[in-house]
Amino acid sequence: MACRVLFISTPMRRSFAWPFEFPSSSSYSSVKFVNFMRSSTSNRTASNLTFVSTNNFTWDDVVRIGQSESDPSDLTGFFDKVKACNRNVEKQCEFVPFVMKGQVVGYVHDGFAAHLRRFQDVFSFPEGAIHNGYSGFHITLQPDLKSPEDRTAAVGDVIKCLGPELIPGIRNELYPVTSAFGEEVFFSLERAAAPYFGIKAYGVHMNGYVDKEGQKFLWLGKRSQAKPTFPGMLDHLVAGGLPHGIRSGENMMKECEEEAGIPMSISKQVKPVGAVAYVDIDGYRFKRDVLFCYDLKLPQDFVPKNQDGEVESFRLISVPHVANVIKETQFFKTNCSLVIIDFLFRHGYGQLSLHGVQNR
Repeated sequence: MACRVLFISTPMRRSFAWPFEFPSSSSYSSVKFVNFMRSSTSNRTASNLTFVSTNNFTWDDVVRIGQSESDPSDLTGFFDKVKACNRNVEKQCEFVPFVMKGQVVGYVHDGFAAHLRRFQDVFSFPEGAIHNGYSGFHITLQPDLKSPEDRTAAVGDVIKCLGPELIPGIRNELYPVTSAFGEEVFFSLERAAAPYFGIKAYGVHMNGYVDKEGQKFLWLGKRSQAKPTFPGMLDHLVAGGLPHGIRSGENMMKECEEEAGIPMSISKQVKPVGAVAYVDIDGYRFKRDVLFCYDLKLPQDFVPKNQDGEVESFRLISVPHVANVIKETQFFKTNCSLVIIDFLFRHGYGQLSLHGVQNR
C-alpha cells in the first residue's frame, strides 16, 4: 500500500542538542532540550555486544562488564541505544492525525482506527483542513462532547470496551491530552492507551550521583521481577510518568520518596537539567515520549531504600563503569539508557563525535 504524506507537528531532527524553553507555568526556567532522534551507526553486529539475558543477570555481571576495558572514543554502543528507542519511524505514514480544536494531539494507526469506528457516538472521522496547511482524513471527538470531563469519560468507556486484548496493561492512571506541554488539556487518557492514540506522554527521570574520592558514582536500581514492563532490568535511581494534575517538580520529589526513600530535605535540592525525547513505533503503538531530566547530588552516606516494591535492589557504580555497561549490554530499560547518556555528556564523560550524526 502506498504511503500518504503525513504532517508531523514536531520535526524529526538528527541532533543531540536543541535549545528549548519550558512554558513559564512549569517549574523550569530555561534548559536545553536534548532530542535523541534517529542516528545512523557504524556496522556493529549483535556479536560485538556482551549479552547475558536482558533480565536474568546479577550485580556481579554488571560489575564485571563495567570494569572491562573499552575505548571511550567509541560511541557506537550509545548510538545503538538511541536507535533502539527510535524504531520504525519510516512507518509514520500508517498513522492518521488525532485532532482536537484544530490542533494535532496524537496519531492513530489505520488498523486501530478501524476499531474506533465502532464508537460513532464518541469519534468522528472527517476529511478536511485542520491546521498548518494540512488537509486530509483525520480523527477527532464528536462535538457534543463539550467538556474535558465528558471527553475523558467517553474515551475511558471506549478503552474499557476495547479491553486488554487491544490495550493491555491498564494502570488506572490518567495522562493529559494536549497539543504541547503546558497547553490546554482537552481531556485525560488512560496511561496504557497513550501510545495507541499517539499522544505525547511526559515523565520525570533523575540521576542520583555521589562525589567520592575524586570520582562520580551513580546509584542504579534493578527493577522488580514482578514489574509488567522490563522486569529485572536496570534503571537510573528514580523515574515515573507525569500524570494529569501534578507539577513535574512535585512529582519528582514524590517519586524520590516512593522509589528510593529519599526524604524531602534532600530531594528538594534536585536540579532540572533538560529533557530527552524519542519517537518509537511498534505495531499500533506510536510512542512520542518526553522525559524531563533531573540531577541530584546525594550525601556519601545515603543508601536508597525502595518503598513501593518496584525496585529489587540498588548498587552504587562508578560513572565510567556505568558507561561501559550501557555500551556493551542491553541490561538497562531502553529509555533510561538515554537519560544516563545525557548525564555522561553533560558531566564530561564523553566527547560527541559527528560520526553518524547530521545536523539540520
